[in-house]
Amino acid sequence: MPPIANLYFRTAIVFLILGISIGLHMSISGNHAATGAHAHANLLGWVTMAIFGGYHALNPQKAARRLATIQYAVYTFGVAVLIPSLYLLLSGNSAMEPIVAVSSLIAFAGVLLFAVIIFSSNEPVAAAASPAR
Repeated sequence: MPPIANLYFRTAIVFLILGISIGLHMSISGNHAATGAHAHANLLGWVTMAIFGGYHALNPQKAARRLATIQYAVYTFGVAVLIPSLYLLLSGNSAMEPIVAVSSLIAFAGVLLFAVIIFSSNEPVAAAASPAR
């Protein structure tokens, strides 16, 4: 399996643990104000990252590209900042709103980069640059 796919799966499981932890905390406390953070951790963190990892596992040529690593970093940073800031916002800290907004845009940029990966050709980048014979 390509290293980026493995990295996505490892990161996804961390977000699943976080999402379940938020859900357990809400259930035990009886305060469900942070439901949005729980949902985002599970959907953007666990589900989406696992899908990204699966795609890269099935497309090793694309997984080997530098863009795949850049996309991982951008998306993961956005989601990693979004989840706790959204949790704090939904828990009553209105000062987190700009951080939630910016991190959402960063995560969206990561999704757009993934779209570029999906719609790009399967040919290695080096082969595209070599002259025709």
